[in-house]
Amino acid sequence: MQLLTALRAAADPTRLRLLALCARSELTVSELVRILGQSQPRVSRHLKLLSDAGLLDRVREGSWVFHRLVGDGPGAEIASQLVRLFPEDDEELARDRLHLDEITGERERQAADYFRRMAPAWDQLRSLHIGETAVEAALLQLMGDAPIGRLLDIGTGTGRMLEVFGPRALRAHGLDQSSEMLAVARANLKKSEIDNWAVRKGDMYQLPFQAGSFDTVTIHQVLHFADNPSRVVAEAARVLAPRGHLLITDFAPHDREELRRDHEHRRLGFADQEVTAWFRAFDLVPGEIVHLPGAPLTVTLWSATAPAGSRRKESPSLVR
Repeated sequence: MQLLTALRAAADPTRLRLLALCARSELTVSELVRILGQSQPRVSRHLKLLSDAGLLDRVREGSWVFHRLVGDGPGAEIASQLVRLFPEDDEELARDRLHLDEITGERERQAADYFRRMAPAWDQLRSLHIGETAVEAALLQLMGDAPIGRLLDIGTGTGRMLEVFGPRALRAHGLDQSSEMLAVARANLKKSEIDNWAVRKGDMYQLPFQAGSFDTVTIHQVLHFADNPSRVVAEAARVLAPRGHLLITDFAPHDREELRRDHEHRRLGFADQEVTAWFRAFDLVPGEIVHLPGAPLTVTLWSATAPAGSRRKESPSLVR
């Protein structure tokens, strides 16, 4: 019985702590070792038991393996129910959250330093990986004649998506957490022929907009930097209006470890099944998928639509 197997696997203080942590973020073994203060073999053994019981997902990407609360299958509801039972005032769990915040803070500082260094040459760096002209043409073709309406570009970087879609938008908003990137975006957009744009500093995990505020949302080459990419997608779904369109551009799975080492990539691409599972979890209807092979990386475009009159939700198994 799935329930009995899951409860047996979870019936250990360390494994309960692991479930609580993996419900909040995708974490590697080394990160969990730092948080728990236990040996790597011991933590790995606990993780295997939880994975075998269907409570955790293990996602291998190159030399790293990410662990997260299972998103679907028989164990998903059990895992979610267990996490909801954890007391917020438990001292040990609270300490774990503090250690997790420290690790997340380190990642954010490293990413901010990287963006600050690379902001002036950001578009040039992108061109080393994939031809942006071909990607932009494919994005425009994917949208077709659909109205852009109110546009939000999450992680806008140099503002390029606002330049691409802005002429067709009622209003084009860009959001980024890097002040240096926003300075580049403002300079680029001032030189463009569009005048309906606005950019602001903000957190992609907590968008400063009300639900249903935008008709089109783009997330262009951003998710591979994210600690919790599913949460970014959940926020995008939240701010989409009924019949609104979501466009995600990112890399297909690859093994280029130097992008992690030299360019702060957290994830080495995403599989179609993973992205479409997020869409369904947040009440979006998956649409067309376009693969643009490159040398060596393949860029993928994923599209989704918000149903008419529906209210998107945040799945407790994916978002914390």
